[in-house]
Formats: sequence, C-alpha cells, structure tokens
Amino acid sequence: MPEASFFTDMLQSITDHGRQLLFSGSRNTQAAAKADLQTLCEMLLSSRGEASGMALAAEILDRWGGLESAGAQQFFHMLHETFGPDTVRLDQAMENYRTDKSSAAVIALHQAAEPRRQELLRRLNHAPNGTARLVRMRQQLLASKDRSEAYHALDADFTHLFGSWFNRGFLTLRPIDWSTPANILEKIIKYEAVHEIASWEELRRRLAPADRRCFAFFHPRLAEEPLVFVEVALTRSVPNAIADVLDEGREQINADEATTAVFYSISNCQDGLRGISFGNFLIKQVVEDLRRDLPGLKNFVTLSPVPGFARWLAKARDPAGARSLSKAALETLNLLDDPNWPDEEKSRTELERVLLPLAARYFLTERTPEGRPVDPVARFHLGNGARLERVNFLGDRSQKAVQQAHGLMVNYLYKLDDIVANHEALAQRGEVIASPAVKSLLNQNDEGRRGGNGQQGSRAFAQIMNSTLGGGRK
Repeated sequence: MPEASFFTDMLQSITDHGRQLLFSGSRNTQAAAKADLQTLCEMLLSSRGEASGMALAAEILDRWGGLESAGAQQFFHMLHETFGPDTVRLDQAMENYRTDKSSAAVIALHQAAEPRRQELLRRLNHAPNGTARLVRMRQQLLASKDRSEAYHALDADFTHLFGSWFNRGFLTLRPIDWSTPANILEKIIKYEAVHEIASWEELRRRLAPADRRCFAFFHPRLAEEPLVFVEVALTRSVPNAIADVLDEGREQINADEATTAVFYSISNCQDGLRGISFGNFLIKQVVEDLRRDLPGLKNFVTLSPVPGFARWLAKARDPAGARSLSKAALETLNLLDDPNWPDEEKSRTELERVLLPLAARYFLTERTPEGRPVDPVARFHLGNGARLERVNFLGDRSQKAVQQAHGLMVNYLYKLDDIVANHEALAQRGEVIASPAVKSLLNQNDEGRRGGNGQQGSRAFAQIMNSTLGGGRK
C-alpha cells in the first residue's frame, strides 16, 4: 500500500530529526546513554514536542526490543508499580465527586483513575512501527507465566487501548487470491491455525479455483499483516467432512452453481491481539459481500473443529470425575484408547452410537463456571448468533483432530434473519439454539438405543440431517 509506506517513511524522517535534536551534543548523548527505561518513560510523558516525543518513543521501543525475558518482566513490573494512577489526584477527585455529581466531576474522576501507563502506551504508539511493536509487547506479556496483579493490570490497559485502536471502523476487508503479493501469501501459510497448509501448491488449491474464496482483515498501521482471515468453500451442499472440502481430486464447480458458502477455517494471526475479537465482524462482512456477488447462495455454514471435546470426555471418563456415564458406555469409550480405531469399522460403529449423544450433551448442557458453552469455537459462533446445526462423526481424521475431538466436526448455520434472536437467547438465557437433529441426539441415552441398534440410530440421524439442510452428506 503506497500511502502506508509514505506515512511510515514520513514518521521515520520526523523521528530521525527528533533524535538529532534530542541526543545531539556530547552531554545529551551521554545523558541519554545513561538514562534507564524508567527515566526515558518519564521523559516521554513530560515531552511536549512531536519530534522529540517520537524520538523518545523509538528509543524506548528499541531498548525494550533488546531485552531478554527477565529484563522484559522487570519492565512490565516497572510499568505497573511506577506508572499507575496518581493516587493523590485520584483521592481528591473521588472526594470531589462525593459532594459534586456534575459532569465535570465525573470527567475529572475518570481522568484521575486512568493509569499513567495508558498515556505512555499511546505515546509509544507514535514511534515508527509503534503499533506493531506494541502488539509484540503484549504478545510477550501474554506468554509470561507471571499471573500477578501487575500482569492483569497491564493486560487490562493493553486490551482497553487495542479495543479502540483496532475497532471495526479502522479495519479493511481484502480478498486474498492467487494474485495477492507473495509476502502476504506467506503469512497465510504461516498463520493457518485450523488446517495446516503444507506447501505453495496446497495454498494454490485453496485460493485459485473458482469455487474458493479467502478474505482477511487488515489495519492501516499493519498494512501487510493480516489480523484474521477466513477460507470459504462454495459448494452445492453442506459438507460433513473436511476431506470433502480439501480433497485435491474433488469436483470443482463454477461459483454461480453454488448454493452454500462454507467457512471452513478462521485463523487469528496476531497473538498480541488475543481477546480483541475481529472474527464476528469478518464473518458478517463476508456473508454480506458473498450475498451481493453470488445471489444464488442460500446457506452460510461453518465446518468447525471441536477443540475441547476430547479433554472434556477424558474428565467424564475419569472415575474421580463428577460426570456419570453408564458402565456400557465406559466400556465402549475404551475403544478410543486404540489409536487405530478410526480405521476399524466395528469400533467406528460402536463409538458413533455413544459419541454423538455425548457431543450433544457437551454442546447443549455443559457450561463453564461463568455459564458459557465449554467449547471455545462454540462460544465464538454461538455468541455471534449462529445455530448449532449438525454434529459430524469423524468429520476430520487428521491426527490433531482425533487427539482434540476424536475426529468430530460441527456445522454452525448463519441465518441472517435469526442471528440477533440466537445471540440474545445465549446472552440472556444461556440457551444454545440448535437444530432438531442435534436436540434429538440429546434425547438418546448414552447407548443410542432410541434408534434401535446403533446403525439404525445413525441412519435415522442422517435422515434428519439431510431434511434439515437439504442434502447434507455427500
């Protein structure tokens, strides 16, 4: 982006001039060399000149970038201990507010309560590449094993500021295709977090065909760094397995033949922006763009992993755990201990009968202590107003998926007319909106006998699914 490059060059030029002014002369140079990071931070907060402020911000970030892990930890603690709120000013503002409830008193209280480090971070952001370097700073903070008061306070400051700096109004949605510059395509390969991209040829298969799309959000201060991206398959029906989407020998179709858009991979790219949600905006914007360009699309669904299921089930199987399972179910679940079970038909049949009702229980009734769905991907999609549409047994046979979810995948359905109501049902009542097919699984006992034997139950489940989604299994 030429304008971004021009802006960066301009900032660098101002910063270089500021450094010449700030550090010129032997005395200033020696003083700057001796000044520790705390002193430089105090200087930055008291600075009034734009050029000198940029120069100080760049100097602080340069020195911080050279710190080893222990030094970075000391820096974080220094920010907490030294650059918190002005307690004298805060006490006075609180006392004033008790006797004066005016808007001016509220503003004064708000200003006094803000930690000084928030303004420090704002000024550090003025340095060339300051935004990217602060994102890396928070990434290092999040990687810290220290979960002290200092950690939580500083992370709250980063979260507050990043929530403003990276709000939807600053983000631009850009399509990613085979003609996108190579430096960005390399990052798509690097950041793919759901289904690994092993080669450039594999990336080409995901981007080049007419029935494939990819979109990413970018920020003007991180012009060549995608924040989050989504990969989309355009299909004639809703897939129940990732192999149907990624198979290089699959039948390709023209985009205008598709009735369904499948969001099969959503990857956040910047660890330093963890918790700053972009994915909900991304999906809604992509749905709008696809509907405009391809009016024949009727279904907007995901094909999503279930990363917490195996961990949850392991606790349910633990004799010391609080969850109860029948003796017969526990015996069947012992088949999971054989790493080759997905390749054995008898094991697959028996496990499907037991795992699907347990998966429905996992999604529909299990909750975190805060009352939210236990699965992180479910929290994301259900919180965005999607409906839990289908549970797919062995939807992903990769080693990672078998370890994390015993191969399960799910489809979440985004129906624009229902998104607000679905979101409110979860937010206000804690209710997970699910299709009749998924709810029917919950009504089965853990042996799946409601369908007669296991195979009959599985066939009945497939029939419900096909009627719900108009084709379902391929």
